[in-house]
Amino acid sequence: MIQKFKENQFLFEELVKRDFKKKYKRTVLGMFWSMLSPLLNLLVMALVFTQFFGRNSPHYIIYLFSGNIVMAFYKESTKGGMTSLTGNASIFTKINVPKYLFLFSKNVSALINFGLTIIIYFLFVIFDHVPFHWRFFCLIIPVVCLVVMNIGIGMILSALYVFFRDIEYLYDVFLTLLTYLSAIFYHVENFDSILVQRLFLLNPVYVYIKYFRTIVIDGNIPSLAYHGLCFFYAALFLGIGCFIYKHYNKRFLYYL
Repeated sequence: MIQKFKENQFLFEELVKRDFKKKYKRTVLGMFWSMLSPLLNLLVMALVFTQFFGRNSPHYIIYLFSGNIVMAFYKESTKGGMTSLTGNASIFTKINVPKYLFLFSKNVSALINFGLTIIIYFLFVIFDHVPFHWRFFCLIIPVVCLVVMNIGIGMILSALYVFFRDIEYLYDVFLTLLTYLSAIFYHVENFDSILVQRLFLLNPVYVYIKYFRTIVIDGNIPSLAYHGLCFFYAALFLGIGCFIYKHYNKRFLYYL
């Protein structure tokens, strides 16, 4: 895989440039929308939910922002990955190139946007008087795990989308449900049942959101078992995605 990637490195770089330029084509602010968009979403959520859920919650804006940026990164990566095969069928049906390159390019573009959003996120951390400490470097762990998981889920969705176009509409409904189940604007600790609180850990997006909050707001490093859960979700979805790509690789051409 590494050898094939090196052979097609130029194509990969051009795909990333194309995806990034295409997203901001004919916009006045261009790439600054990567920073402005999460800020506007945060403003709306803060106005709506602060009075209901954040009155007695310290650093509630950071709490909201942590969930918002992780969920936004997940949505952009997986939705972009879903159409990565169908959107580039005119290329790989004519020349022999690894199909995962198109999925990777979507994820790199999403990662760049996420990196720009992180800059704004840390500015809010400063304004909210959250102390910086060396534990912030541990945030690289959930980011890497999230990237790996997004690639795996993107593989699954892109393969399904080739055979079943209805998956696009079903996934939009699923994302709405996932957003409400990821405790972005409410606290899981408000549920009295310990069982209910643990059930949230079945949601991998919430697992990575909670990691951010534990590091930034609480100033603690999650347990070793929690790290194992992060790595498990990343490996699980990547493994499933790679299996599907390998199994259906030749069949993609007949449906595109």
